[in-house]
Amino acid sequence: MNVALAFTRVLFLFLSIFFMTFYMISGPAGYSLGNLGAGIGLGILFSGLLVAFDLVFKKFNLRSFNVAALGLFFGYLMGQALVLIFSGILEISAASIHLSAPTLELARIALFMFGVYTGTLMTLRASDEIYASIPFVKFTPMARKKKDLLIDFSLLADTRIIDLAASGLLDNQLIIPHFVVKELFLNSEIHDEHSRLKTKRSLDVVKKLEEMADLELRYSNTDFPEMKDHSSKMTRLARLLDANILTGDHAQTQIPTIEGIRLININDLSKALKPLMQMGEHIKIKIQRYGKEPKQGVGYLEDGTMVVVNGGGDYVGDSLDAQVLSVKHTTSGRMIFCNALIGAEHGEH
Repeated sequence: MNVALAFTRVLFLFLSIFFMTFYMISGPAGYSLGNLGAGIGLGILFSGLLVAFDLVFKKFNLRSFNVAALGLFFGYLMGQALVLIFSGILEISAASIHLSAPTLELARIALFMFGVYTGTLMTLRASDEIYASIPFVKFTPMARKKKDLLIDFSLLADTRIIDLAASGLLDNQLIIPHFVVKELFLNSEIHDEHSRLKTKRSLDVVKKLEEMADLELRYSNTDFPEMKDHSSKMTRLARLLDANILTGDHAQTQIPTIEGIRLININDLSKALKPLMQMGEHIKIKIQRYGKEPKQGVGYLEDGTMVVVNGGGDYVGDSLDAQVLSVKHTTSGRMIFCNALIGAEHGEH
């Protein structure tokens, strides 16, 4: 829990206790220890309900809140219109319709609540069609809009993001938080040579991304100075913007996924795009070392995928033809198992 959230909850706890206590001791019964205790108890109970409400709606992002608020506004207008129409009908037909005052008040309340409820639900269910209901105003369709992607600090040091951005898949989606760039400039001033080189590479990546006109890279100036942890800042900003996080960190945790944010790792994307060999397919592979089993040789494809060749142990340093037996998925990637073909051509180094 950050300091600002804790302060807000404690403040409302004291305000609840103060107002409830003041209400109890200012009543007809006046001041008494019983009223004082009841006021404090009601204040604590009410503040507990507020905190419970906050926890229940913790994942309610700002965009959904805006749509709900707009729905309440439309519903309020609809409810007021129904009440006015009902009052007009009563005035016109006052001679034939006779209702008691409590009945009239109950009918007005029912019509008003019906209008608020209906207007709110219609807005929430058709949020992507609001632009058609308001002249000259067009809201971004929520159901069709692709989520923005926040670039994590670790990803800027990976030059593969340049090729990915150049593919056009990420146009109008990438956002770099200002606090990430600020951290890069701070790291560029440290004395460690390795860190400075990594920071320089990251800044070069940012510059190249900025130069891509079709990408339309954006920056977010929102910062959370009370938070020191970089991952917590990214998670909070992603929730605020209703965005996902694009990262290159192997050790990144899955906490954002629990909070409704998708964590997209470029390393997982790279593994998914590795070529997949089919059983029975012929490949030509250079044997680079001996395998764990006798007569086995090990080679590697251009993308780094390990190829284990039965009968290839006698051809270390040579290239030979092999037939795919199976493809095994491991935590470190894929492994391809093959048999060396009879009459394999070797001797090519």
